[in-house]
Amino acid sequence: MTALSPRRARSTAQNTQFDSAIGWRPGFSVSNIVRFVLCALIVVIFAVPFVTILSGAFDSNADSTSLSLFPAAPSLEPFRVATEKGVWGYFLNSLVIVGGGLVLQIAVSILAAYALARHRFRGQSFVLLLFLLTMMLPEEVIAVPLSQVIGDVPLLGISLRGTPFGVILPVAVWGFSILLMTEFMKEIPDEIEEAARLDGIGELRMLWQIILPLCTPVLGVVTIFGFMMIWDQYLLPLIAADSPDDYTLTVALSILRVDAQVGTGVLLVGALLALLPSLVIYLLMQKSLIRGITSGATKG
Repeated sequence: MTALSPRRARSTAQNTQFDSAIGWRPGFSVSNIVRFVLCALIVVIFAVPFVTILSGAFDSNADSTSLSLFPAAPSLEPFRVATEKGVWGYFLNSLVIVGGGLVLQIAVSILAAYALARHRFRGQSFVLLLFLLTMMLPEEVIAVPLSQVIGDVPLLGISLRGTPFGVILPVAVWGFSILLMTEFMKEIPDEIEEAARLDGIGELRMLWQIILPLCTPVLGVVTIFGFMMIWDQYLLPLIAADSPDDYTLTVALSILRVDAQVGTGVLLVGALLALLPSLVIYLLMQKSLIRGITSGATKG
C-alpha cells in the first residue's frame, strides 16, 4: 500500500476532524442524505441573493420588485452612473478604514490576550470586563459621547472628525476578538513556555516565536470576524464624517437610496462592491477558519 505524504495525511486528518465536528459519518446513510439536502438548501438560499445582485448590477433596466437571475438588458451603464455618484470613492474609504482598523485590532487583541492568558496580575478580571463592555453596550448608547470624543480628543485637544482615524481608533479594541484570543492562548501548555524561558527567551520573542505561531487557527477566525465587524459599521462612520466625501460604502448606500436619479442597478453595483471584499476575505481565510473550528471542537 502506498503511504500518504505528510502534507496529504495532515489534510486528510483535518478534513476527517471537521466532518466529525459537524456531524458527518463515513458511508451512505439516511442522516448523511438529510444533511446533504439541508446543505444544498442553505447554498441555494445564500446563492440566489448573490446571483440576483450580480445580475442586477449589469442590467440597465434592473427592477427591485422582481427576481431575475440573468440581466434582461446587459449593460455597463449602472457602473458608469455609480462612478459619477462617487461610489468608487466610498469604496476606497471603506478599504482604508477596514485595512487600518483590522491591523490595529488584531495587534491589540494579540497583546491583550497574551497579558490576560499567560500572566497573572491584580485586577485581571476587571480589565477583561472592560474589554467585554465593548460588546455589551449598543452603539446607540455610546454614539453621543463617542461623537464628542472624536470631535475633541481628551488631552490631545485635536479633532479626528473627517479623518479615517475617527473610525479606525474606536474599532481597535473589540471584546470578542480579545476574548477569543485569550481563551485560545490559555489552552497552550505551560511546559512549552517554561522550556522556552529556560533558553533565555524574553517576552517579545516568547510572544512572536513561540505563542503566536501556535495561534494561527484562531488568527484566521479573528481576522474574518474582525473584518466583518469593521466593514459593516454604519453609525460610527456616519458620526465621524465631516462631509459626504468621508462616507464609507455602507453609509453611502443608504444615502443613494433616496436619490431619485439613482436607479436600482446603481444600488446593486454598490451592494456588489460591498459584498466582494467579505467574500474574498472568507475564501482566503477559510482554511484557517476550519482549523479554528476543528481545534475548538476536538480539544479535551
